[in-house]
Amino acid sequence: MTTHEITRETEHSAGYAWAHEQLQSEESQELTHDKVEKLVEREGRELLRRMLQAHFDERSQRSVTAVVVDADGVAHTHKRMHTRTLETIYGEVVITRQGHGGIGLTSLHPLDGELNLPTERYSHAVRERVAEAASKESFDEVVEEIDKYSGAHVPKRQAEALTLRAAQDFDAFYERQPASVDEKKPTSGDVLVVTTDGKGVPMRKEDLRPQTQAAAAKQTPHLKHRPSKGEKPHRKRMATVAAVYTIEPWARQPEQIVGELHPNKHAAATPAAPPRPRPQNKRVWASLSHTPQQVIEQAFSEADARDPERAKRWVALVDGNPTQLNLLQATAKKLGVAVVIILDLIHVLDAGRLWSAAWALFQEADPAAEVWVSQHLHAILSGHSSTVAAGLRRSATLRGLAPKQREPIDRCADYLLKYRDFLHYDSYLAAGFPIATGVIEGACRYLVKDRMELTGARWSTDGAEAVLRLRALRASGDFDRYWSFHLEQELQRLHASRYANQIIPELA
Repeated sequence: MTTHEITRETEHSAGYAWAHEQLQSEESQELTHDKVEKLVEREGRELLRRMLQAHFDERSQRSVTAVVVDADGVAHTHKRMHTRTLETIYGEVVITRQGHGGIGLTSLHPLDGELNLPTERYSHAVRERVAEAASKESFDEVVEEIDKYSGAHVPKRQAEALTLRAAQDFDAFYERQPASVDEKKPTSGDVLVVTTDGKGVPMRKEDLRPQTQAAAAKQTPHLKHRPSKGEKPHRKRMATVAAVYTIEPWARQPEQIVGELHPNKHAAATPAAPPRPRPQNKRVWASLSHTPQQVIEQAFSEADARDPERAKRWVALVDGNPTQLNLLQATAKKLGVAVVIILDLIHVLDAGRLWSAAWALFQEADPAAEVWVSQHLHAILSGHSSTVAAGLRRSATLRGLAPKQREPIDRCADYLLKYRDFLHYDSYLAAGFPIATGVIEGACRYLVKDRMELTGARWSTDGAEAVLRLRALRASGDFDRYWSFHLEQELQRLHASRYANQIIPELA
């Protein structure tokens, strides 16, 4: 038996003996079960750290017999043993390995490549836990969670740096294997949906876009600590949010939509709508560093990988933003795919100011206003948006409304006419297409608002982008596959690329 084997065996025996002694002691016999659990967890973690240390000690005896040649073809002929520390989920261990160097050369350590060790002191398992925790909670809570549930300690600044490292392969992951998302479910709906939106992220002043910084500089706030009515704080930068998913067709009638949005117990009964299908293979993501055009191109690339034969019916759900519309149409044309663009129905009700028009004609809280909205909504859903717009203007004229009074009505009519090409709800419902942007609205709330708008949070562009990417991976169910890909990239980036032919020498 070698010295290392004797040492390892002794450590294991001592650990097991300690465990037996502690758990059989009089003190432990009087502990409640939760305290026993914590005792075993704490000391058991130390036993696992020793086992890990013993494993690394054993592997440190291996060496490369052939001459090590770097990526530039230079032989590293000098050999020397080096040590480094590694902070693991069980605690700190020391790794001894043979270094191959020479005069003026940076040493190469083949065992580092075989173990795929990171350059910093924190193991990949620690980094993975930091990445998952950072995607859910503040960095202060990340530090607390790592301290509480592992043997590692990661200060806040290091946790932020590890999060940046963890998210760096996000774009490469989806560029190389975008269609693999379809493996999640055996079937995929016949309707392929692409949808985008925007959501503001509170930023540090130096990371705001130049035009936002300029607007903030021009403004003279009335109050010191909060904006007054009508003042904009100018502290957010817009993230572009995107979603791609498939769904089964869901044919409905206008009466069913009206009944769902505005139930009326006095109205004639309408047939119940069939069960609502759920989105399948949904992928959501958000980006601050990419332009809206780049995000929309990514969304179409994802959709194209899912349906290269164009067997599905493509739908784009929008909220009426002109830039968004132009980019969608240009990207679809560039790709040569037919896309049905649908304006979100809820925006027609709210952003389209149908309700605002109602309050221009009725007293506040008048139940008749709801009946009026339901009637006009039914007409719009039946494909008569232009007729509704003309009727609104005619109604305002016949009532003799003053210019100020009829402003909401004219705005609503203008909106319906402006977007009439995207309001053919009668054909959308018959085809079973979705007509509301609930998926992307939910993505905006989950990806951005719930994490990025924590009280007092101010983000750098890189830090916010990293967290958004990690949240997107978790929301899309891709985190585990991404992490395997990320470790492969780390192996290539940090180790294989340093050797001749990008091959890590074998250890004997």
